[in-house]
Amino acid sequence: MGRRARDRRRQERRQERGGGGGDQAGWAGGYPEIVKENELFERYYRELGIVPAGEWGDFMAALREPLPATLRITGYRSHAREVLHCLKEKYFAELRGLEVDGQKVEMPQPLSWYPEELAWHTNLSRKILRKSPQLEKFHQFLVSETECGNISRQEAVSMIPPLLLNVDPHHKILDMCAAPGSKTAQLIEMLHADMNVPFPKGFVIANDVDNKRCYLLVHQAKRLNSPCIMVVNHDASSIPNLQIDVDGRKEVLFYDRILCDVPCSGDGTMRKNIDVWKKWTTQNSLQLHGLQLRIATRGVEQLAEGGRMVYSTCSLNPIENEAVIASLLEKSQGALELADVSSELPGLKRMPGITKWKVMLKDGQWFEEWKDVPSNRQTQIRPTMFPVKDEEKLKAMNLERCLRILPHHQNTGGFFVAVLIKKSPMPWNKRQPKVHQKLPQRTGDTEVTAANSDNGSECITEEPTLAENEESKKMQELQNSDTEQSKKEGVCGPPPSKKMKLFGFKEDPFVFLPEDDPLFLPIQKFYALDPSFPKMNLLTRTQEGKKRQLYMVSKELRNVLLNNSEKMKVINTGIKVWSRNSDGEQFGCAFRLAQEGIYTLYSFIHARIINVCIEDVKILLTQENPFLSKFSSETQKKVKDMAMGSIVLKYDPDPEKPDDLQCPIVLCGWQGKTSLRAFVPKNERLHYLRMMGVEVFKAKRKEEESESKMEEEVQHRLVQTEEGMDVEDKEHDLVTKMEAEIGEESTHSPVESSAMEVENKIEDLDQCSKNANSHVSQESKDTGTSNVKD
Repeated sequence: MGRRARDRRRQERRQERGGGGGDQAGWAGGYPEIVKENELFERYYRELGIVPAGEWGDFMAALREPLPATLRITGYRSHAREVLHCLKEKYFAELRGLEVDGQKVEMPQPLSWYPEELAWHTNLSRKILRKSPQLEKFHQFLVSETECGNISRQEAVSMIPPLLLNVDPHHKILDMCAAPGSKTAQLIEMLHADMNVPFPKGFVIANDVDNKRCYLLVHQAKRLNSPCIMVVNHDASSIPNLQIDVDGRKEVLFYDRILCDVPCSGDGTMRKNIDVWKKWTTQNSLQLHGLQLRIATRGVEQLAEGGRMVYSTCSLNPIENEAVIASLLEKSQGALELADVSSELPGLKRMPGITKWKVMLKDGQWFEEWKDVPSNRQTQIRPTMFPVKDEEKLKAMNLERCLRILPHHQNTGGFFVAVLIKKSPMPWNKRQPKVHQKLPQRTGDTEVTAANSDNGSECITEEPTLAENEESKKMQELQNSDTEQSKKEGVCGPPPSKKMKLFGFKEDPFVFLPEDDPLFLPIQKFYALDPSFPKMNLLTRTQEGKKRQLYMVSKELRNVLLNNSEKMKVINTGIKVWSRNSDGEQFGCAFRLAQEGIYTLYSFIHARIINVCIEDVKILLTQENPFLSKFSSETQKKVKDMAMGSIVLKYDPDPEKPDDLQCPIVLCGWQGKTSLRAFVPKNERLHYLRMMGVEVFKAKRKEEESESKMEEEVQHRLVQTEEGMDVEDKEHDLVTKMEAEIGEESTHSPVESSAMEVENKIEDLDQCSKNANSHVSQESKDTGTSNVKD
């Protein structure tokens, strides 16, 4: 860090501790200059009557209050109960009776409608939570647990759509507008409801049109370490049909569940996005309506019969909500129906969808019917924005089954949700499209055949003629000639530029390991992998040269990858399970285990497993390179006859010791001649230590004092530096050295080192981080923040 950057950072911290703003800067979210008034907004929603009579004052008062902080505990993790216990007994207990800026902190409460008390809210605003010294310990806990995937800091209403999808582990799921990814994380959790099944049959394909936001999505998904997630980059309104191999035939992939959380005007987010107050106008909704309808239409086209799609927005406007749903239902001609979810999520206060509304321009002009709209306004206002006039049709739509969440009912943001069920194919596609060519029978990877029109539509209305078939085959051969060899080698690269214009970073290809790859045999032997281990699901991101990382996907995602590389831009998929280690070859295996994938791999490993007690776990997580003599005698005996190299360290809870940690822990480690160490990222280490009752809190003020002393010494020594020496380089080296002396570590760099012969050489943590190659080469560009929220 340069001198100017440090001065700026120090000045910001001083302002945070003692700067102006007082109560208002804290509890008003730091936006005192914005007046929370919008006459057009009030006039519009009063006229529409979406708020019950007598509640308008409460509604507006709630919108002017800061949004309470909410968090969700990752439900499928075996540690969920331990995290919840730690929150309630330690961190929440410390908030009792606390006052911040003259405001009493209310005890956090569970969301009454979220299952198993896994979601909580407090009256603390996000800004106060970040800036208040009294809450520093609690905030550090939230940041650290969020980074290692045990907690998601997510707005309460944002949790509703995934719950209403009713996901089972075998479901194929599409998240159409997924970034930044908190809802995607919920879907992944639901797939892994049974932690004993490492590879659920279902998967999540998470899409976003914005290339940069896709990397935020990757960052969210990677926290959960799932082999069943794929992040893709497409326009949701024209996302292509994908194909899968079913018993030797290619068939179009239809999804069991689709989450359609479309872009919207966001007037339900006024409590956290203060700018909406001054920017809100009805024009935003009028401009978005067409896009929302196109995305929803594309979603129901790709939905399987009997499948469920949830349409949602963070807007209160019926133009973006009921108008889209009514238009979709009308043109489906009975293929879709609104599901009655009134009995689901008991405890959630909701308003039914409305059946009558009007359209207003930003100048305040109202229109009740399409026929009233003058021709010069018909580019802004479309017929689909108006309610259906036919009373019978309107009644059959059951629009009251939609849900509208109002902010003042349960102290949340505003939200809209509709749950659609597909009963039959859409009328413009009565025949479900399939590719009728029989796949060639061979041992290599499957051949890819395009089954879609250029615009991704699934519309097929008539049988092709013989001449058309011949021409199609010739075109097919030409298209596949360039990629045939790579397909045989299991290479899934980005689609050709002629098919789709690419934006953003160029992604490395996905290369599946061939069945006879000599790389795998030493790994299989060293770890005594079970014969059922799905080695065909291993992939790398390197087509040429040494393979440095091995990743793993589920069998179903492998099927999707191999059959769709020409039409799909994949940003990320797979979970890292092994990393190349140059020192490991002398011990019989060039690859060490990766902590990210250890819970997926563990059930297949039958060798190099050491069971450790809780005291041993504490030593492993608090000391960087402990000698074997520090461990229990049982552990020393187990290690004595084991060859050096990568190992699995397993802790099993003892039911007879209820005060000890009561959930299993699996860690990756490295055994040397005289030492034993764990390779675990920093935040995951802190998580396990918290669960075991070890205090890991480090106050920022102590860090700042150390930093100030460092800077003074830096400046003193810089005066004495020789002339002609690069001052910035000298300062950087000095700071780095002093940070190492006081044990400072970057909050964004994992404490995961490259495995090596520990007794001979131990590289510093920063060098180790460099050796652990990232699965996504560009992810670091967009994941500088410690938490990502909807």
